[in-house]
Amino acid sequence: MEVESTVSAIAVTAAVGAVVLLLILLCSIGRKSLKEEDKNETEEKEEKITLIEKTSKKTRLTQRPRKTQVSFSHPLLASSLKGHSSPILSFDLSPNGKYVITVAEDRSIMLWNTKDFGQKENKFIRANVELDHATKVKFTPDSKAFIISLANLNTIRVFRIGKKEDGSLGNITAAQDFAKKHKADIINIGVASNGKFIMTCSSDTCFIVWSIKGDVLAEIDTHQMNNSYGAVSPCGRFVATSGFTTDVKVWEVCFSKTGDFQEVKRAFELKGHSAGVFCFCFNNDSTRMASVSKDNTWKYWDTNIQYNLGQDSYLLFTGKLPGSGPCLIALSPDGRTVAMGTENLICLYNAQNGKDEERLENVYSGPLTELAFDITGQYLLSAGDKHVHVLHNVTGYKAAIADLREKELKATGAAMKERIRQQMSEARDALQKITGDTNGFVESK
Repeated sequence: MEVESTVSAIAVTAAVGAVVLLLILLCSIGRKSLKEEDKNETEEKEEKITLIEKTSKKTRLTQRPRKTQVSFSHPLLASSLKGHSSPILSFDLSPNGKYVITVAEDRSIMLWNTKDFGQKENKFIRANVELDHATKVKFTPDSKAFIISLANLNTIRVFRIGKKEDGSLGNITAAQDFAKKHKADIINIGVASNGKFIMTCSSDTCFIVWSIKGDVLAEIDTHQMNNSYGAVSPCGRFVATSGFTTDVKVWEVCFSKTGDFQEVKRAFELKGHSAGVFCFCFNNDSTRMASVSKDNTWKYWDTNIQYNLGQDSYLLFTGKLPGSGPCLIALSPDGRTVAMGTENLICLYNAQNGKDEERLENVYSGPLTELAFDITGQYLLSAGDKHVHVLHNVTGYKAAIADLREKELKATGAAMKERIRQQMSEARDALQKITGDTNGFVESK
């Protein structure tokens, strides 16, 4: 009996143990299944979150917040160039004075005729940038081609402007891409008026001088911590840059008498600001420059100097900025007018005395992207939003009349005095057509 009892106890214990093991196994499988389900659910959630983030990012990149377009009107407004479907990033005026070219974020390039200034409608020829868009644009000296900086490829592309049999403008076609050399984004470009070189300036501390064919002639470190602006002088001799440091550095691009490139050497500097320089500009023959700084001042300089003998540029006067934040500055070809644009405000100053003569507010709903005078100095062009405004340079006419009056007083010959009076009469007539009033401007000295 004892043996049977012992066997029964063992059998019961074994059965209980088997049941316990089975339960443990089932629990283990259940936990593993739950973990796998949780893992799959987590991965699925992460995929959804990633997809949402990507979609949201793409939406942010492709769908900019809509801004209310400003309807700008002013007595000085001669014309507005409208046609782009997205913000204009840059424009340039052709050296022959006949054309304006604009580029925008919508990949479009538009070529306009200056003879239409003052008309209600301005016709244009359109081209597109393939798989990219232009950030800056500059004409070549012959006005038969232009270059752009590409946003994505971060290099230069050359375009040619065709002509029809009747001499009118034809198709715009891409001709060549330069090699990619810049490590940081290109912020400005320029073409020398003598046709000898092209300049590209990037946001680090580099600018590159290229041959017209796209060969690198020199790569220069500006040592300005970062570049904010770079430009080629209208005379074609100089390249200048500004940045985080308080000066504007000017280099001369030197060629031999036979036209061979020699070197890029430091010429002179503009020293006097107490903070970094936003922007600067030259007059037509580079004898005058103007600069605008984060120290809330702008300065007007005499650069008609013998820098080879160590002569420094001479500060003529300092003025206060019309607003806050980044500022663009432009100098008329004759150096008589300074224009500044900050936020959505444009101001024109008499460069002879620094007087603020015109103030145009609420010009655009967003910031200005470009500001420049035409080659005659009669018009000031500004870019912002989706269009370019063409403004009469009334300040330039006033400054010219004041300058001519001084010359008349100093003139000794009768013939010279008569020529000066004729020029004053022409300037007064032009001013009267724009403003309808010629009173009060002659005292602008």
